[in-house]
Amino acid sequence: MEFDFAKPHEECGVFGVYAMDGTLNPAYATYNGLLALQHRGQESCGIAVNDQGVISCYKDMGLVTETFNDKILRELKGQIAVGHVRYSTAGASVRENSQPLVMRYIKGTLAIAHNGNLSNAYELRHELEHRGCIFQTTIDSEVIAYIIARERVDAASIEEAVYRAMPKVQGSYSMIVMSPQKLIAVRDPNGFRPLCIGRAGDSYVFASETCALDACGADYVRDVEPGEIVVADENGLRSMMLPNAAKKSLCVFEYIYFARTDSVIDGISVYEARKEAGRLLARQHPVDADMVIGVPESGIDAAIGYSEESGIPYQKGIVKNSYIGRTFIKPDQASRERSVRIKLNALGTAVKGKRVVMLDDSIVRGTTCARIVSMLKDAGAKEVHLRISSPPFLWPCYYGTDIPSKDELIACKHTVEEIGKMSFADSIEFLALENLPKMLGVEGACGHYCDACFSGNYPASVPSHSMASKENKYCVPIRRD
Repeated sequence: MEFDFAKPHEECGVFGVYAMDGTLNPAYATYNGLLALQHRGQESCGIAVNDQGVISCYKDMGLVTETFNDKILRELKGQIAVGHVRYSTAGASVRENSQPLVMRYIKGTLAIAHNGNLSNAYELRHELEHRGCIFQTTIDSEVIAYIIARERVDAASIEEAVYRAMPKVQGSYSMIVMSPQKLIAVRDPNGFRPLCIGRAGDSYVFASETCALDACGADYVRDVEPGEIVVADENGLRSMMLPNAAKKSLCVFEYIYFARTDSVIDGISVYEARKEAGRLLARQHPVDADMVIGVPESGIDAAIGYSEESGIPYQKGIVKNSYIGRTFIKPDQASRERSVRIKLNALGTAVKGKRVVMLDDSIVRGTTCARIVSMLKDAGAKEVHLRISSPPFLWPCYYGTDIPSKDELIACKHTVEEIGKMSFADSIEFLALENLPKMLGVEGACGHYCDACFSGNYPASVPSHSMASKENKYCVPIRRD
């Protein structure tokens, strides 16, 4: 399987249903929710359903539509369900690492779907293995499952076990835990990854994004708070909070790129945040031009904002092939160089002879951006001015985002001017770091989001070792230089 490594990737999306009144069919609702969250992970997917204490699970490599069909969904009967879509940031891309994880232990059965990265996963796993635990995967989610199961032995309830486990695991985790009788949503004390609550009749839904609530017909209730445990069972909904929760540090890149444009996260519209980024860029870095375009899909909202603020007309200048799927074969270097044209193509009649402002959300390695600029100029664009709706990436991420080491970040090796020359743009500018709060409409609220990949200010501990690499090795030391 090949992925577009030109962009950062989210680790995964989680979804869960507790159906009390028949308003929702848990398996089908979860399927629809995962379809809406497909942008968060395309490597593997799975659904686990609880039928009066008996948990059945089906998962495989591939997209949701490739993995599930009506026959499979009809066989997944039950009152509670949890689902997951995955892109690996820790652990190899193999079937055994797909989720939900289903574990059978002395107190019954658990199913867990996890989004994020634990910063102390290596140390915890090392300790557990020396106590005799046998691991079936190379992902940190299994470490969480073992910790919860161990705590459950002496705890009065599954939610108490989760409460006890949370201080022991560090890093980022928005997860859904399904026991024989309950569905539990948990968000780490920093709130790095999003998680929200919905309701349809007397049924409750948990999801990474509000767009998944819409997909299954549930109404948005609220977000799970950082450090909160929300329990859905036959008595309805209740919650408990960890004491001394940390400052909210939601990943700011959720608004820049990861989340779907129609989602609302922690009360902030993703669409409006991206438009505001474009407006800020227009004020921060104006340019004389004839048209504004966005790189589909992630740059379009910012391009609309840039156009509104600058008065330069917004037009479609790049067409995306919506039917390419997740892979395409590139047998040689020449084919790899042309691969961007398989996914994207310039609209020559629109850009020919024009001075173009092109909005994109980010630049990681810089290769794709250079190909798109060249494509526009080959189509006759007179000038191409790049405007990037995020600051330059200068630091790796340890909280569930596949932002690579400094060795692979172009901004760590080159100045903005050099990046512009390498991308063949006539000019290039990034959103200023100090404009991120303005983009979110929370000016002066420093510390309410994580911008460590831009600033290097990590709001929580960072790991000394990484859990299994893409080559499926046990762990590798992390370089921070």
